[in-house]
Amino acid sequence: MKKFVLIWLGELISGIGSGMTAFALSIYVYQAAGSVSLVSLISLAAFLPTILLSPLGGVLADRYDRRLLMVVGDLFSGLGLLYVLWNIHIGTESMIPIIAGVAFNAIFVALLEPSFRATITELLTKEEYARASGMVQIAGNARYLISPALAGVLLAVSDIRLILLLDICTFFVTIIAAMIVRKSIAKLLPKQKQGAFAEMKEGFSTLKENKGICALVALMAFVCFFVGFLQTLVSPMVLAVSDAKTVGILESVCAVGMLVGSVIIGILGIKKNYVRVLSLAGMSASVFMALSGISTNIFITGAGIFSFFLSLPFINTSADVLVRSNVPNEVQGRAWGIISLLSQAGTAAAYALSGVLADWVFEPLLCGQGLLAGSVGRLIGAGRGRGIGFMLVLSGMGMLPAAFAIGQNRAIRKLQESSQSMKEEKAS
Repeated sequence: MKKFVLIWLGELISGIGSGMTAFALSIYVYQAAGSVSLVSLISLAAFLPTILLSPLGGVLADRYDRRLLMVVGDLFSGLGLLYVLWNIHIGTESMIPIIAGVAFNAIFVALLEPSFRATITELLTKEEYARASGMVQIAGNARYLISPALAGVLLAVSDIRLILLLDICTFFVTIIAAMIVRKSIAKLLPKQKQGAFAEMKEGFSTLKENKGICALVALMAFVCFFVGFLQTLVSPMVLAVSDAKTVGILESVCAVGMLVGSVIIGILGIKKNYVRVLSLAGMSASVFMALSGISTNIFITGAGIFSFFLSLPFINTSADVLVRSNVPNEVQGRAWGIISLLSQAGTAAAYALSGVLADWVFEPLLCGQGLLAGSVGRLIGAGRGRGIGFMLVLSGMGMLPAAFAIGQNRAIRKLQESSQSMKEEKAS
């Protein structure tokens, strides 16, 4: 567990830096261009290369030293941020270099995620998976808890260049942690090396043979589609009635919900009923997502987002344990790479569509003279940002049946039975 904690601390610090950059870039782009579409395009550039290359990252994670891949990924992803920093420093007006730098950063992040997830399996016992998953979510979601408020304060006294520089410096912490752990454990290599395509195909086959994992990944992709709308649209919606500092503070306060959920799981764990917890948490999150969009009142919006993030760790942990307990360690890297590609495809689709739908469809519908201003607008308000609010209400309503279906699917329930039987065999 000590080796895991060291890796985890590196990821925690790196996550805070990455979160500050993501927040600062969304504010920078929105204030410079005034376009939700460009904000979503930046999000897509940061996200799409990572999920598209995740299967390849998974193959590399199963073939080569996972800690070394984490080091390489951090080093080269930092070059992308340096390119963004340089273009902002010289005053480049075009957003194309910024998008290119963000995309380059994301390409090498694809090496990190499968290697990190596979390393967890390698370092821990099955009894520690749920607790470790809660800790991983604290690290991965520090960007929602600490980063927005910290970035908001820094933007008030400096500008985005300071934040980018700090983010680049955090990579060295992760690199040092990975190198220390690397010296103490042997790298895992497959018994027989095959071509990258053949190994990727083997990973697909491993998942395809398990109907429960296939069903879980498909439904999680549907859930991720609606979660992607929330991630993209909250900042522009709040900026319509507030400023960047308030947005940062609000996001951090709301993300305390995620911390509470993650800490509960990290301390107590989830010992059984993973499918039920996953389904109930998903349905709760869908209701809270809809709540976040129904009003221009910051407190109501904050309550919805706070409660949504409170539910999210239970969703992630339950899905994580169900998959991790049903996939052999020797193909964990490939499995997580492919799962990331398939499940996060929903998020990528949301990033691609959210800005266009907000700017060209829903915002015009709920502007002062919009077609829905006299109907829907009477319920949730009309004017700037209300079209985005309506999108969040619809997203919550769309996520609800998908979360319910997870708890009713027989193949997914069998994943829990398989996981429980493996624990009992080990205990005996």
